[in-house]
Amino acid sequence: MDFNLDETQQDVRKLAAEVLAKDGGEAGLRQAGLLSLCVPEEAGGAGLGPVEMAVVLREVGAKAAAVPALPALAGTLALARYGSPGQQRRHADGVALAVREPGRALAAPPATVATVATPAREDGGGWTLTGRKATVVHPGPAALVTADEGLFLVTAPAATPEYTSTGEPAATLTFDATPAERVAGPEAADGLRRLYTGAIAAQASGVLAGALELTTAHIRTRRQFGRALAEFQAVTVQIADVYIAGRALDVAMWSALWRLGAGLPAEEDLALAAYHAAEAVKALHICQHLHGGLGLDVTYPLHRYFAQAKHLSHLLGGADAQLDLIGALV
Repeated sequence: MDFNLDETQQDVRKLAAEVLAKDGGEAGLRQAGLLSLCVPEEAGGAGLGPVEMAVVLREVGAKAAAVPALPALAGTLALARYGSPGQQRRHADGVALAVREPGRALAAPPATVATVATPAREDGGGWTLTGRKATVVHPGPAALVTADEGLFLVTAPAATPEYTSTGEPAATLTFDATPAERVAGPEAADGLRRLYTGAIAAQASGVLAGALELTTAHIRTRRQFGRALAEFQAVTVQIADVYIAGRALDVAMWSALWRLGAGLPAEEDLALAAYHAAEAVKALHICQHLHGGLGLDVTYPLHRYFAQAKHLSHLLGGADAQLDLIGALV
C-alpha cells in the first residue's frame, strides 16, 4: 500500500486547491472538470477512481466549501461502476444520493447490519420503490437510491426540505410506489454505500486539516501575558490532540479509498475511517476553545469548519454507531 499520490493525483490536488482558492464555488469546479473526474471517458469525463475522488473532496473540506462535490463525485463514480452507458451519459453532471435510512447510521451491508428498509417491487415489467431516505444533500431532478433489491434511479422524487448545519440544501425523499429505473442488484447498492462513506471521510479529513491550519496560525500569533499562545504547554498538548486526530483519520481514509480503488475488501477500513470522521467534531471543539471568544463568531472562518464537521458526522450517523459497526465487523 502506497499512500503517496501519483503524478495525476498530484495534478488533480493542485488544480482543486487553485480553483477553490480563486473561485470557491460549484461553477469553478465544473468548469475545471473536477466534478466529472469519475465520469467514464465515453460519457465525457476523465474516468478516474476513488483515490482521485478523495483528493478533490479533501481539498473541498480544507476550504470548508459548501458545494455539491460529495454527491457529484460519489454518484458518478457509482454509475461508472454499475450503470449503463446511457445512465452514465444522462447523469454526467451528477445525481443526488439517497442512501441513509431515517434513524439509521450509514453502516455495513444488510448481511452484517440491517440498514436498507426501502423495498423495491417489480410492477408490470418495471420497478417501484416505497419508503423514505433522510438527509439527501443537494437534491436535484434525479436521485440514486439504495433499496433491498439493488440500486435505482428515481426522477423527480417527492422531497421535504431538511435543515443542515452548513446551510446546504438537503431533503427527506419519500417514495410511495414511485416508478424507478433499476441500475443493478444489491451489490451495487452496497457499492454506493461504500463509496459514499469513503467520500464523507475524505471531505472530513480536509475539514480537520483546514481547521488545524487555521488554529495553528492563530496560536502562533495570538499573545497572552506577553507570550504567544503556542508557548504554553497546555495549548501545545491540545493542538497536538487535533493533529493526532487528523493523522488517524488520514491513515484510515487513504487505506479505505486505496482498497476501494484496487477492488479489495474495505469494510473494516471504511468503518474505522467513518469513526474518526465522526469524532472530528471533538477536535473542532478543541480548535474553538483555543480561539477563545473568536471561535464563537459565526463570521470567522472556523465556524464554517465546525459546521462542516457536524454535517458530515450527521451523515454518518455519529461515532457511537460506527463503533457498533466496528464491533460487528471484528
